[in-house]
Amino acid sequence: MRLPRKFSMSQRAEFARCRELGKSRPGRYLVLSVLHQDDLDHFRTGFITTKKVGKAYQRNLLRRRFRAIMQKHGEQIDYQYYIVTIARWRAIEASYEELEKDWLKQARKLGIMKPEES
Repeated sequence: MRLPRKFSMSQRAEFARCRELGKSRPGRYLVLSVLHQDDLDHFRTGFITTKKVGKAYQRNLLRRRFRAIMQKHGEQIDYQYYIVTIARWRAIEASYEELEKDWLKQARKLGIMKPEES
């Protein structure tokens, strides 16, 4: 699944509302915040990478990795959520697999993944 532009959060108010009213889970490499909204047609996601993480090319690399995780697992995510992924300072040291494992762990704990069908 390619992540269409309409799935991205762009307004500061969306990020702030998700952080203030939603639930958050810290992980080793990232913090995941989610907010449930009944009126959403699809999930909306946003990524925060501050200058603490590193230089611009490192922050861009992390955003690309987070976007790839969302593309890979987008089919499994419940569509009624705002999702904000915040990179922690040690995230740049992690491989893609470690970031993916940490993101999935926090997502399952927050309950945003659809139940697996068997």
